[in-house]
Amino acid sequence: MNYLKLLLILLCFTTFSCKTDTKKQSTDTAETTETNLVAENSSEMSNTEKGDMLDINPISHATMVLTLGNDDIYVDPTGGTEAFSEFTSPEIVLLTDIHGDHYDIETLKGLDLSNATVIAPKAVVDMFPKDLKTKTIITLNNGETYDTTQGFSVEALPMYNLREEALKFHPKGRGNGYVLTINDERIYISGDTEDIPEMRNLKNIDKAFICMNLPYTMTVEKAVEAVLEFKPKTVYPYHYRGQDGMSDTEKFKTMVNLGDGSIKVVQLNWYN
Repeated sequence: MNYLKLLLILLCFTTFSCKTDTKKQSTDTAETTETNLVAENSSEMSNTEKGDMLDINPISHATMVLTLGNDDIYVDPTGGTEAFSEFTSPEIVLLTDIHGDHYDIETLKGLDLSNATVIAPKAVVDMFPKDLKTKTIITLNNGETYDTTQGFSVEALPMYNLREEALKFHPKGRGNGYVLTINDERIYISGDTEDIPEMRNLKNIDKAFICMNLPYTMTVEKAVEAVLEFKPKTVYPYHYRGQDGMSDTEKFKTMVNLGDGSIKVVQLNWYN
């Protein structure tokens, strides 16, 4: 009898010990997982705070805001100040050409440009009113480069028409396309152009904003040809509203992907 009691006591002790160990092991795993998640989230937060992430915010047609950390870059701001109510005042403003869908003086005058550097070709700068209040105005013409105080560079490229019937819209030398080098990324903004040699000869472009609207710029097919030649990693069709409505960006995406599946085509909402 004493032997049976002793055996039962030992059995209960062993069972209790196993349950306790199992529970403790499960708790340790949960604590480790939670710690890893916190560490990963902290790392992501740190990268964002350092401004390593570039956010692309389409406004309309050729107008966008590129956000880098706490800095906002306005590209061809149009549409009135209300279009930019969700963004901070710009540190950089890029203007590409003299036409109203790129240069809107009422929008510029309504924005807070007190800390902004405005970069534009001479043809645009010559149109600025004397009362345009901005920190700095940089005249940048084709082939010239400007290094910003924010630590990235802006290179001005030609943008112009090739077709005889379209030469009146964008003569060579008046407007600028741009290549921005930000955090080792090269970002191409085409402006109003056709598939010019300067575009086709681009190298190492990470992101490209490509126009395609008739009669002012180029066809979808010509935009595809150019993209397949200079091979950006990611391409964003923009500026695709023409006299006859919207260009077929789905067709553009299909043709690019058929020609080179490694090129990512991202379609953003440029027209509400």
